[in-house]
Amino acid sequence: MQNYKITISYDGTKYDGWQIQKTSSNTIQGKISAVLSKMCGKFIEIDGSGRTDAGVHAKGQVASFKTDQVFTTSEILTYLNKFLPEDIAVERVEAVDDKFHARLSCKKKCYRYRIRTSEIPDVFNRKYVYHYTDKTLNINNMQKTAELLKGTHDFKAFCGNPHLKKSSVRTIFDINIKKTTDEIIIDFIGNGFLQKMVRILVGTLISVGNGSISPSEITKIIDSKNRENAGFTAPPQGLMLMWAEY
Repeated sequence: MQNYKITISYDGTKYDGWQIQKTSSNTIQGKISAVLSKMCGKFIEIDGSGRTDAGVHAKGQVASFKTDQVFTTSEILTYLNKFLPEDIAVERVEAVDDKFHARLSCKKKCYRYRIRTSEIPDVFNRKYVYHYTDKTLNINNMQKTAELLKGTHDFKAFCGNPHLKKSSVRTIFDINIKKTTDEIIIDFIGNGFLQKMVRILVGTLISVGNGSISPSEITKIIDSKNRENAGFTAPPQGLMLMWAEY
Protein backbone atom coordinates (compact mmCIF):
# COMPACT_ATOMS: atom_id res chain seq x y z
CA MET A 1 0.00 0.00 0.00
CA GLN A 2 1.56 3.30 -1.13
CA ASN A 3 0.71 6.65 0.40
CA TYR A 4 0.64 9.74 -1.83
CA LYS A 5 0.62 13.47 -1.16
CA ILE A 6 -0.90 15.76 -3.79
CA THR A 7 -0.83 19.55 -3.97
CA ILE A 8 -3.90 21.08 -5.60
CA SER A 9 -5.07 24.46 -6.83
CA TYR A 10 -8.67 25.24 -7.65
CA ASP A 11 -11.17 27.93 -8.43
CA GLY A 12 -13.93 27.21 -5.92
CA THR A 13 -16.51 29.54 -7.50
CA LYS A 14 -18.94 26.90 -8.74
CA TYR A 15 -18.30 24.20 -6.11
CA ASP A 16 -20.08 23.37 -2.85
CA GLY A 17 -16.81 23.42 -0.96
CA TRP A 18 -14.01 20.88 -0.48
CA GLN A 19 -15.74 18.16 1.52
CA ILE A 20 -17.83 15.37 0.01
CA GLN A 21 -21.50 15.81 0.96
CA LYS A 22 -24.51 13.52 0.92
CA THR A 23 -26.59 16.25 -0.68
CA SER A 24 -24.10 17.27 -3.38
CA SER A 25 -21.70 15.59 -5.78
CA ASN A 26 -20.29 18.98 -6.75
CA THR A 27 -17.32 19.18 -4.36
CA ILE A 28 -13.56 19.38 -4.93
CA GLN A 29 -12.86 16.28 -2.82
CA GLY A 30 -15.59 14.41 -4.67
CA LYS A 31 -14.23 15.28 -8.12
CA ILE A 32 -10.68 14.21 -7.26
CA SER A 33 -11.81 11.03 -5.52
CA ALA A 34 -13.93 10.09 -8.54
CA VAL A 35 -10.99 10.44 -10.96
CA LEU A 36 -8.63 8.51 -8.68
CA SER A 37 -11.22 5.78 -8.21
CA LYS A 38 -11.58 5.47 -11.98
CA MET A 39 -7.81 5.23 -12.35
CA CYS A 40 -7.43 2.57 -9.64
CA GLY A 41 -10.57 0.59 -10.46
CA LYS A 42 -11.97 0.93 -6.95
CA PHE A 43 -13.05 3.67 -4.53
CA ILE A 44 -10.18 5.87 -3.33
CA GLU A 45 -10.71 8.03 -0.27
CA ILE A 46 -8.71 11.23 -0.01
CA ASP A 47 -8.08 13.51 2.98
CA GLY A 48 -7.45 17.24 2.67
CA SER A 49 -5.43 19.58 4.88
CA GLY A 50 -8.61 21.56 5.52
CA ARG A 51 -12.20 21.99 4.40
CA THR A 52 -12.65 25.10 2.32
CA ASP A 53 -16.21 26.49 2.16
CA ALA A 54 -18.36 26.81 -0.94
CA GLY A 55 -16.93 29.50 -3.20
CA VAL A 56 -13.50 29.53 -1.51
CA HIS A 57 -10.38 28.97 -3.61
CA ALA A 58 -7.02 27.27 -3.08
CA LYS A 59 -3.54 27.74 -4.45
CA GLY A 60 -1.88 25.15 -2.23
CA GLN A 61 -4.41 22.69 -0.88
CA VAL A 62 -2.79 19.41 0.15
CA ALA A 63 -4.45 15.99 0.16
CA SER A 64 -3.33 12.43 0.73
CA PHE A 65 -4.57 9.00 -0.34
CA LYS A 66 -3.45 5.39 -0.32
CA THR A 67 -3.66 2.73 -3.01
CA ASP A 68 -2.25 -0.74 -3.58
CA GLN A 69 -2.13 -0.10 -7.33
CA VAL A 70 1.32 0.48 -8.85
CA PHE A 71 1.63 3.91 -10.47
CA THR A 72 4.45 6.38 -10.80
CA THR A 73 3.89 9.90 -9.47
CA SER A 74 4.13 11.16 -13.04
CA GLU A 75 1.37 8.79 -14.17
CA ILE A 76 -0.93 9.95 -11.36
CA LEU A 77 -0.23 13.62 -12.10
CA THR A 78 -0.92 13.21 -15.82
CA TYR A 79 -4.09 11.17 -15.30
CA LEU A 80 -5.59 13.55 -12.75
CA ASN A 81 -4.99 16.65 -14.84
CA LYS A 82 -6.35 14.94 -17.94
CA PHE A 83 -9.69 14.04 -16.39
CA LEU A 84 -10.29 16.70 -13.72
CA PRO A 85 -12.37 19.79 -14.60
CA GLU A 86 -10.34 22.72 -15.93
CA ASP A 87 -10.84 24.71 -12.71
CA ILE A 88 -9.06 22.04 -10.62
CA ALA A 89 -5.35 21.32 -11.16
CA VAL A 90 -2.93 19.00 -9.40
CA GLU A 91 0.42 20.78 -9.09
CA ARG A 92 2.50 17.96 -7.58
CA VAL A 93 2.28 14.28 -6.65
CA GLU A 94 4.71 12.82 -4.12
CA ALA A 95 5.14 9.34 -2.64
CA VAL A 96 5.27 9.80 1.15
CA ASP A 97 5.70 7.82 4.34
CA ASP A 98 2.79 5.63 5.38
CA LYS A 99 2.19 7.77 8.48
CA PHE A 100 1.64 10.98 6.51
CA HIS A 101 -1.91 12.35 6.72
CA ALA A 102 -2.82 15.61 4.96
CA ARG A 103 -4.91 16.91 7.87
CA LEU A 104 -3.45 15.26 10.97
CA SER A 105 0.18 15.88 9.96
CA CYS A 106 -0.35 19.55 9.09
CA LYS A 107 1.53 22.04 11.33
CA LYS A 108 0.58 25.38 9.76
CA LYS A 109 -1.77 26.75 7.11
CA CYS A 110 -1.99 30.13 5.45
CA TYR A 111 -5.22 31.69 4.20
CA ARG A 112 -5.27 34.95 2.26
CA TYR A 113 -8.23 37.32 2.02
CA ARG A 114 -8.39 40.10 -0.56
CA ILE A 115 -10.59 43.18 -0.08
CA ARG A 116 -10.91 45.51 -3.07
CA THR A 117 -11.33 49.10 -1.90
CA SER A 118 -11.30 50.92 -5.24
CA GLU A 119 -14.58 52.47 -6.39
CA ILE A 120 -14.01 50.83 -9.77
CA PRO A 121 -14.80 47.09 -9.87
CA ASP A 122 -12.11 44.75 -11.17
CA VAL A 123 -13.91 42.84 -13.91
CA PHE A 124 -11.22 40.20 -14.29
CA ASN A 125 -10.68 39.53 -10.56
CA ARG A 126 -14.26 39.92 -9.34
CA LYS A 127 -14.48 36.22 -8.43
CA TYR A 128 -11.40 36.44 -6.21
CA VAL A 129 -11.92 39.62 -4.17
CA TYR A 130 -14.55 41.12 -1.89
CA HIS A 131 -15.42 44.53 -3.33
CA TYR A 132 -15.95 46.73 -0.27
CA THR A 133 -16.44 50.48 -0.63
CA ASP A 134 -19.04 51.25 2.07
CA LYS A 135 -16.58 53.16 4.26
CA THR A 136 -12.87 53.96 4.37
CA LEU A 137 -11.12 51.35 6.50
CA ASN A 138 -8.71 52.39 9.26
CA ILE A 139 -5.71 50.11 8.68
CA ASN A 140 -4.02 51.08 11.95
CA ASN A 141 -7.03 49.95 14.00
CA MET A 142 -7.25 46.74 11.98
CA GLN A 143 -3.57 46.03 12.69
CA LYS A 144 -4.04 46.71 16.43
CA THR A 145 -6.91 44.22 16.42
CA ALA A 146 -4.83 41.65 14.54
CA GLU A 147 -2.23 41.76 17.33
CA LEU A 148 -4.93 40.95 19.90
CA LEU A 149 -6.19 38.02 17.82
CA LYS A 150 -2.75 36.44 17.54
CA GLY A 151 -1.85 33.66 19.95
CA THR A 152 -3.70 30.69 21.40
CA HIS A 153 -7.35 31.42 22.20
CA ASP A 154 -10.75 29.78 22.31
CA PHE A 155 -12.15 31.09 19.01
CA LYS A 156 -15.71 29.90 19.55
CA ALA A 157 -16.98 33.46 18.98
CA PHE A 158 -15.50 33.22 15.47
CA CYS A 159 -16.90 29.80 14.56
CA GLY A 160 -19.68 29.38 12.02
CA ASN A 161 -20.83 26.05 13.48
CA PRO A 162 -23.06 26.66 16.54
CA HIS A 163 -23.19 22.92 17.25
CA LEU A 164 -19.43 22.36 17.42
CA LYS A 165 -18.68 19.70 20.03
CA LYS A 166 -14.89 19.54 19.65
CA SER A 167 -12.43 22.04 21.08
CA SER A 168 -12.52 25.50 19.51
CA VAL A 169 -9.05 26.40 20.79
CA ARG A 170 -6.68 27.34 17.97
CA THR A 171 -3.36 29.15 17.60
CA ILE A 172 -2.88 32.03 15.18
CA PHE A 173 0.83 32.57 14.61
CA ASP A 174 0.53 35.69 12.51
CA ILE A 175 -1.93 38.05 10.83
CA ASN A 176 -0.32 40.26 8.22
CA ILE A 177 -2.34 43.17 6.80
CA LYS A 178 -1.00 44.94 3.71
CA LYS A 179 -2.53 47.94 1.92
CA THR A 180 -1.98 48.49 -1.79
CA THR A 181 -3.47 51.14 -4.06
CA ASP A 182 -6.68 49.17 -4.69
CA GLU A 183 -6.68 46.34 -2.13
CA ILE A 184 -6.24 45.30 1.46
CA ILE A 185 -4.62 41.87 1.64
CA ILE A 186 -4.81 39.90 4.89
CA ASP A 187 -2.76 36.72 5.49
CA PHE A 188 -3.71 34.43 8.38
CA ILE A 189 -1.21 31.78 9.50
CA GLY A 190 -2.37 29.29 12.11
CA ASN A 191 -2.26 25.68 13.23
CA GLY A 192 -5.89 25.21 12.19
CA PHE A 193 -9.10 27.12 11.62
CA LEU A 194 -12.73 26.51 12.58
CA GLN A 195 -15.62 26.51 10.13
CA LYS A 196 -15.82 29.98 8.50
CA MET A 197 -13.37 31.25 11.13
CA VAL A 198 -11.17 33.21 8.72
CA ARG A 199 -14.18 34.83 7.04
CA ILE A 200 -15.60 35.85 10.44
CA LEU A 201 -12.21 37.21 11.49
CA VAL A 202 -12.13 39.25 8.27
CA GLY A 203 -15.65 40.54 8.90
CA THR A 204 -14.57 41.53 12.40
CA LEU A 205 -11.46 43.32 11.13
CA ILE A 206 -13.57 45.20 8.58
CA SER A 207 -16.02 46.14 11.35
CA VAL A 208 -13.09 47.50 13.34
CA GLY A 209 -11.78 49.31 10.27
CA ASN A 210 -15.10 51.05 9.61
CA GLY A 211 -15.63 51.94 13.28
CA SER A 212 -18.47 49.52 14.06
CA ILE A 213 -16.31 47.67 16.58
CA SER A 214 -13.54 49.18 18.73
CA PRO A 215 -10.17 47.40 18.97
CA SER A 216 -10.60 47.49 22.75
CA GLU A 217 -13.66 45.21 22.43
CA ILE A 218 -11.79 42.31 20.83
CA THR A 219 -10.58 40.65 24.03
CA LYS A 220 -14.13 40.77 25.42
CA ILE A 221 -15.46 39.24 22.20
CA ILE A 222 -12.94 36.39 22.43
CA ASP A 223 -13.76 35.79 26.09
CA SER A 224 -17.52 35.83 25.44
CA LYS A 225 -17.31 32.76 23.15
CA ASN A 226 -20.50 34.14 21.58
CA ARG A 227 -20.70 34.27 17.79
CA GLU A 228 -23.20 37.15 17.93
CA ASN A 229 -20.55 39.46 19.40
CA ALA A 230 -18.08 39.11 16.52
CA GLY A 231 -18.29 40.75 13.11
CA PHE A 232 -20.14 39.58 10.00
CA THR A 233 -19.04 36.65 7.84
CA ALA A 234 -17.12 38.03 4.87
CA PRO A 235 -18.10 36.60 1.45
CA PRO A 236 -16.27 33.45 0.28
CA GLN A 237 -14.84 34.66 -3.02
CA GLY A 238 -12.12 36.78 -1.38
CA LEU A 239 -10.60 33.80 0.45
CA MET A 240 -7.85 31.49 -0.76
CA LEU A 241 -5.92 28.69 0.95
CA MET A 242 -2.33 29.56 0.06
CA TRP A 243 -0.27 26.74 1.55
CA ALA A 244 -0.05 24.01 4.16
CA GLU A 245 3.17 23.25 6.03
CA TYR A 246 4.30 19.88 7.39
